[in-house]
Amino acid sequence: MKKILLSLGIMLGLFMGHAQAPEKMSYQAVMRNGSGQLLTNQAIAVKVSVLQGSPAGTLVYSERLTGNTNANGLISMEIGTGTVLSGTFAAIDWPVGSYYLKTETDPAGGTNYTIAGTSQLLSVPYAMYAKSAGGTGGNFTIPYTNTVNNASTLFSLINDGDGTSVEGVNNTTTSSIASVRGIVNSVSPGGFSSGVRGINNGTGGLGVGVWGSQNGSGWGVYGVTPNGLGVYGNSSANGTGVYANSNTGTGLTATSNNGVAASMSIFNNANNNSVLNANTVGNGTVINVSSSGNGAGVISSTGSGFAVHGITSAQTSAGIIGDNNGAGEAVVGRTTSDIAGAVVGRNDGGGYGVRGFVATNATGTGVGVLGQVGLNNSKGRAGRFENFNATNEINNVFEVETNGNGNIPDNTQGNAASFLVDNTNSVGAAVRGEVNTIFGNFGAAGIFGISSGTGGRAGLFYASNPAGNGASLIALTDGNGNAITANAGKDGNGVETNVDGAGNAIYAWVPTFSEGRAGRFEIFNEDNENDVISVKTVGNGTAGNFMVNRTTGTSPAVKGEVNSMFANFGTAGIYGLSSGTGGYAGLFYSSNASGNGPALLALTDGNGNGITANAGGTGDGVEASCDGNGNAISGFIPNFGTGKAGRFANFNNANGQPVVHVTTTGTGSTLLVNHQGPSGNISVYQSASVNVARINKAGRGFFNGGTQNSGADVAEVFDVEGNSSEYEPGDILIISTDSDRTVEKSSKPYSTLVAGVYATKPGVLLTEENIDADLSGKVPMGVIGVIPTKVCLEGGKIKRGDLLVTSSKPGTAMRANPRKVKIGQVIGKALQDYDQNSTGKIKVLVNIK
Repeated sequence: MKKILLSLGIMLGLFMGHAQAPEKMSYQAVMRNGSGQLLTNQAIAVKVSVLQGSPAGTLVYSERLTGNTNANGLISMEIGTGTVLSGTFAAIDWPVGSYYLKTETDPAGGTNYTIAGTSQLLSVPYAMYAKSAGGTGGNFTIPYTNTVNNASTLFSLINDGDGTSVEGVNNTTTSSIASVRGIVNSVSPGGFSSGVRGINNGTGGLGVGVWGSQNGSGWGVYGVTPNGLGVYGNSSANGTGVYANSNTGTGLTATSNNGVAASMSIFNNANNNSVLNANTVGNGTVINVSSSGNGAGVISSTGSGFAVHGITSAQTSAGIIGDNNGAGEAVVGRTTSDIAGAVVGRNDGGGYGVRGFVATNATGTGVGVLGQVGLNNSKGRAGRFENFNATNEINNVFEVETNGNGNIPDNTQGNAASFLVDNTNSVGAAVRGEVNTIFGNFGAAGIFGISSGTGGRAGLFYASNPAGNGASLIALTDGNGNAITANAGKDGNGVETNVDGAGNAIYAWVPTFSEGRAGRFEIFNEDNENDVISVKTVGNGTAGNFMVNRTTGTSPAVKGEVNSMFANFGTAGIYGLSSGTGGYAGLFYSSNASGNGPALLALTDGNGNGITANAGGTGDGVEASCDGNGNAISGFIPNFGTGKAGRFANFNNANGQPVVHVTTTGTGSTLLVNHQGPSGNISVYQSASVNVARINKAGRGFFNGGTQNSGADVAEVFDVEGNSSEYEPGDILIISTDSDRTVEKSSKPYSTLVAGVYATKPGVLLTEENIDADLSGKVPMGVIGVIPTKVCLEGGKIKRGDLLVTSSKPGTAMRANPRKVKIGQVIGKALQDYDQNSTGKIKVLVNIK
């Protein structure tokens, strides 16, 4: 590379007067090559470094400058405006010593610097010196603005006297003005950055860091923020973060339009002080809380302490008192705990834990104590009373007493106690009484009712709803005792039962888990010829209804048995008689739609029939129908039987009716015969007990008298080229040369590939497929027989007996010229004349030759 000569000149701008000093210096240089020729209009790059103390001194600043030479080879740049490589140009302290300027140049405009030179800055620009060294630099004028990048304090005034170091005074009447304003411009400054900061280093009392005062009705100190803290006060020791005081007004007022007016918190788990202390030495209210909306006046929550703790030592006072002057509740206790109560009344003396009373209400609507459950779908107990002392024998756990007269017209009012489960879908009890004892003494009862007067009842159970179905009294026992023991000491009945409606005077039943009897009736007198039970009704109901209501039961609902050697009419285990013009002597109905059991099962272990049915009139001996997917009649032989599944015979020679008549109007097979055994025929047909036809297990038919089919030809199923929908009966088909075992329409005259005709009505259809295979997409090609065939007059008019061959028309035959015919070209012989100009069909005796 040629050596390049550099002529360098530095021009330092002097900025004087009242203008603000720009923090930069002018730099100019003339570029020449090794021959002394100017480098004109060429991109140049210069690395500039400021060294302190000596030409090899400490680097305090460096940057990279780029520009273009002019027509004279001159390049002009400004130091302080390039790409900073290190240091801060504005932070150079010019008065502290001598400085040197080092330049490194790449004439190609890159970073391959080949020329270096260092020279001392003999004088510092005046304005920069004045900025850093404290010179006046001219008169100071207002307004004055400047932008400086410096980490130190830019403006500092120290006053050793009693005056104010800095004072800002504004005499305007314009709104929102400020005498002194501090601004932090960064949108993301560091933590605890402040626009204005006041520091009082005094350690004595009554010092003020920032003092704000206002003589009118405004604010002494006003802080505003969108998301932060408008005013923040912090005490790092025992002081007060924010102190509010007023002589006659309000010491502290906090308001909010949409947020929280005031929030006070302690974030130290070890701090046992109160979050808020409120005290008064006067007679006024310590804390006055009011709410005009739907919110709560006070909400208090705690982990393991007291959410609200009220203390009083005077008998006429109360720890907590709630007054209800409207429709709300005076005191409401709420809890989400599973073990603690919302309201607890505790008595450590001889008084009462909780007392509720009606003081002045005389209308009968007041309630002393009201316990409720079920609001908002809640669950639990409305009240519970417990005694945990086993030796407490003189006091009742719960006592209810009244000296009222009661209400004769309405037995729900005026009682000592009234219990009601007011839910039509409920299964709970209005009153539940339980006693757990080993003694059966008089009075040891879950409920003990006494009638001590000359009238009244010891117990009364009344199902008062005329539409109700529930029992007035249910008595159950899980032990060996009686569910009900009734004894009349005098002339009364042990049990008297009566029914005024359509129910049962006595209804006895045995539950599913019991092995006892619902009822037992016996006569122990052998000479008594009366019925043990006689059931009779003149209504439309069932005279006797018997049911084994158990899904796994194996016993009959009714068992009738007769032990007799006589087969007289009427001697039967069950004798059903229909003596009217309608009705059934017996009806067996399996009513469960998902059941699998038969409606009637008849078995015999002897030689008699399982069922013998006879119709004396025109009815059927047996009629069977099926509404579902089952069989109207199913006959089968179990794997150990040797009989027949079914046998039908007609012994009347004059009866011309078929023995078996099978009809279907559905889409299924009329008759399905399925042979699943290892050998034997599928079916055998006899005439006069001699076999005349049969179908063996392989599906092959044998017919002694031959067969007769309604079709006129023999055809075989073939695949076709293209879509089978493009073919139709009567088309001439030839062997395809593109696919195996495939045919297509003929298209050339005298084709030797002719194979047959698309059959119209085959008498016999041959196929290599299984009989259940889907043959759609294939065509039946007739190979022999009489087949309607497409013909044309391309070979001349057709006469009966003419030989036919393929023509040039697709799938169409024509009359053959016997002199041109070769082996394999003849389709067959015409059976009809044809002399029409268009393509038509005639019957042809097909026989490919």
